[in-house]
Amino acid sequence: MTKTYTREYWQSQLERAKPRTGIFIDGKFGDAVDGGRFERVRPMDGRVGYEAARGTAGDIDLAVASARRAFDDRRWRDKLPADRKAIMLRWAALVREHAEELALLETIDAGKPISDTLNVDTRSCANTLQFYAEMIDKLNDEVMPTGPDDRAIVLKEPLGVIGAITPWNYPLIIDAWKVGPAIAAGNSIVLKPSELTPLGALRLAELAIEAGLPEGVFNVVPGYGHDAGAALAAHNDVAMLAFTGSTATGKRIMAAAAESNLKRVALELGGKSPVIVLDDADLGAAASAIAWGMFYNSGETCHAPSRIVAAAKVQDELIERIASVAKTIRQDHPLDPGTQIGALIEEKHLDKVMRYIARGREEGASLRLGGNRALADTGGFYVEPTIFANASNGMAIARDEIFGPVLTVIPFSHEAEAERIANDTIYGLAAAVFTNDMTRAHRLSRSVQAGTFWINAYDLSNISTPFGGFKQSGFGRDRSVHAIEKYMDFKTVWQHFL
Repeated sequence: MTKTYTREYWQSQLERAKPRTGIFIDGKFGDAVDGGRFERVRPMDGRVGYEAARGTAGDIDLAVASARRAFDDRRWRDKLPADRKAIMLRWAALVREHAEELALLETIDAGKPISDTLNVDTRSCANTLQFYAEMIDKLNDEVMPTGPDDRAIVLKEPLGVIGAITPWNYPLIIDAWKVGPAIAAGNSIVLKPSELTPLGALRLAELAIEAGLPEGVFNVVPGYGHDAGAALAAHNDVAMLAFTGSTATGKRIMAAAAESNLKRVALELGGKSPVIVLDDADLGAAASAIAWGMFYNSGETCHAPSRIVAAAKVQDELIERIASVAKTIRQDHPLDPGTQIGALIEEKHLDKVMRYIARGREEGASLRLGGNRALADTGGFYVEPTIFANASNGMAIARDEIFGPVLTVIPFSHEAEAERIANDTIYGLAAAVFTNDMTRAHRLSRSVQAGTFWINAYDLSNISTPFGGFKQSGFGRDRSVHAIEKYMDFKTVWQHFL
């Protein structure tokens, strides 16, 4: 029987919540080495929600040492594949069992609607752990054909200690994208979650130990990027660093990797994803997909369809239809189960989004919807769904990743111009086209530079498909069987028959 939730129920859970806020090393919670702590303000109402331990370089050293011991003594990677698989499957089951708790932690931290964190984020986290658990007993070594007197065996070896730095917009989902394949491959990991959203990662690690994951295999150090994150990226005993976040930070991580031990790096970075709407498109389908893709999660999505490249003769009707859909998407308090758009992550980010909206007006784009702060009386950080029309691709609102509910529509007159506009960006994370002509659609799917390309849809997603970008949107792939490959290497063993 399906459980019915109310805002009163979630409010009562919030009042009783006592989340873990320490540093998780060697299977135990503790304080930061220097005793540092920081306050976390709730996006939903602007109130201080809790204080968390603030990890620094000293805590990163301890976490990496713990992970290194666990890797070197082979307490995890030498377990039978069936046993490692069973532990990770129990872990996924515990995430499902504690879905309400995890969803509430995610909403407290990120300001996301509780219905989304319960029905999307926690489910995705559990499904990802299960997906990579199921791969463990299917990671076969290879015997290569050589000569009559020789054999070559190609072994798949884990790398060692993996560092992961994850963002605040989809914490549980992206934590699982990093942690799941890294641990399934036999590595140990140190996770530095965003200082804005540490609660889910800490509880996820605690559930891993409950499931039977050996101590030291999964460590979590909350802290700031310029401190704990920088120390992890530069650590000489980290074999690889997996990062999701801004392009600017990704560049700093690559520099730190090169200047330290030349660790491997996998980066999933920013986006300014174009959607090309041709003159023969189904405008109703395009409008619905664009509105939900753009305004879901308050626009705080790296591959949000924030640049609409629309045939000039359909631009106005398309915008009217997008606006009509946007007006049906309910923006309200995140603990209300009917809420579909929640709060932005923090006041500083709200101010940034509002500055871009002001910049769009100054640059001459036509504001067609929104443009204002919403629900200000709550004390939270909300911005209305906003649409600009008649923009040019040189405007800041068309070039910069705003990471908020701001949609920019750029008209074009012919298909070659649409392709040029779509590719005229430093990013290449995602793109789409809406048209009834599949020849045109597939031609554009080949010519537009993006890691994911949708035809007559947006944001279709599945754990079995790889996700990542081209150009300055990064390299390496999360999700799918391919993701596990970056956490392993190949060792060739030759045998000569005497």
